[in-house]
Amino acid sequence: MSRRTDRVASILQRELAMIIIRDLEDPRLVGMPSITRVKVSEDLSSADVYVTIMGTEGKQSAALNALKHSAGMMRSRLSADLEMRQVPFLKFHIDENLKKEREVLDLLRRIEDEREAREPSSPEDEDLPSDEDQGPTEAPPKDTSDPDGLS
Repeated sequence: MSRRTDRVASILQRELAMIIIRDLEDPRLVGMPSITRVKVSEDLSSADVYVTIMGTEGKQSAALNALKHSAGMMRSRLSADLEMRQVPFLKFHIDENLKKEREVLDLLRRIEDEREAREPSSPEDEDLPSDEDQGPTEAPPKDTSDPDGLS
């Protein structure tokens, strides 16, 4: 992305958040949607707006539909508020990256819990040397006595 598209994406993210808070009164927007990122095309004709919405899958879907339904109104508000020749067409998406990040963090937490469960739990056990810590063992001394018992 160029500096210009980055700057436009940042402005759109900030302005869209304000429009959602101030102007949208759709009953389907139960949980406050958060705009996590905006990706603007190189020609500034379209912008992918990624949002996270708290709630069940059904509430998330309803809120996303409300945002998609209001995209035209938001675009006209943006054109009135911003001094841009052309305001990008807005496409709203649920941000799946946060779900994936949460899943990875949960997996890492489970791995850590399993690792702690396998390690010794009492401090007394930690002080005892394990078989691995003792190093190589020496061979027992050879029996030098007469095998026939004649000596």
